[in-house]
Amino acid sequence: MVGGGGRQKVASMLPYLVKTLRKETLKPSNQTLPSLRRTFSLYDQINLIDSVPEGQLRFQRYSDTGFTVNGVEYEGSLLIVENKVMSWAPKNFSEITAESLSIFQILRPVPEILILGCGRHIEPVSSELRRFIRSTGMKLEAIDSRNAASTYNILNEEGRPVAAALVPHGTTPQSSSTMIFAIAVMSLKPSYWRM
Repeated sequence: MVGGGGRQKVASMLPYLVKTLRKETLKPSNQTLPSLRRTFSLYDQINLIDSVPEGQLRFQRYSDTGFTVNGVEYEGSLLIVENKVMSWAPKNFSEITAESLSIFQILRPVPEILILGCGRHIEPVSSELRRFIRSTGMKLEAIDSRNAASTYNILNEEGRPVAAALVPHGTTPQSSSTMIFAIAVMSLKPSYWRM
């Protein structure tokens, strides 16, 4: 507690303090705020939310073979539309086709965005599949399944009309270029292999 003499001392210093502050120019800070794009691309730092508001789906965990949504463990691929969880046929990214996403031809209202979880790695989406998704009126975000789960949580929490189609995180692509390379390597005679 400041006594009567302390207050007088502070009061007498006030004109000096004001004069000093007026002489100094404010220096702008050179620190820039991180962009939201950069912030939301750091999915490793985003917590998959454990507390789930009633009536809203949330990915809480993922594994190499499935996902946990609202406390329920699901094995295999999932399709989430209008807060409904469905088992989905594709076992890996190469099995994702327009036919496997045909529900979006009849679904109304159409979600604003489809988050496609590609498995362990981001995979290029074929032009045919992109055309199909665009024809339904949706935008496409194709990312690895771990980040797809986090992105779904964020967009769903914001109240955006979003759908997710994810293959388990542990799946690796079986793309045609990978298969061609594997066939070419297997066709080599063992005498060409160096150990």
